Amino acid sequence: MLHSKEDCIFCKIVNGEIPAKKVLENDKFLSFYDLNPVAKVHVLIIPKNHISNIAHLNENNADYIAGILSFAKEVAKELGISKDGYRLIFNTGEKAGQTVFHMHAHMLGGEELSWPNP
Repeated sequence: MLHSKEDCIFCKIVNGEIPAKKVLENDKFLSFYDLNPVAKVHVLIIPKNHISNIAHLNENNADYIAGILSFAKEVAKELGISKDGYRLIFNTGEKAGQTVFHMHAHMLGGEELSWPNP
């Protein structure tokens, strides 16, 4: 099930309708702090274009995975966690815990992480 772009909280953040504490931004991606962090550093990394999740990637937008991973490296460097390590998590679908249906990665770091986390 595709969720509406018009009702998407992340699209509203991209459009400036909802404020967020931004970390880094470029023409295709945005990173900002999670409102309910589960680690010392917990940011979300999203594409600016609405894609519900990884399962909805196709030949027209599959390059977003490589792009988001490259952008994540820049975010980790900006946050000062690139040397000590970090975790990237993509929840894909309700049964996996996805609650906002706009593709995003959770970046966790800044401390020793246990597995699984949370």
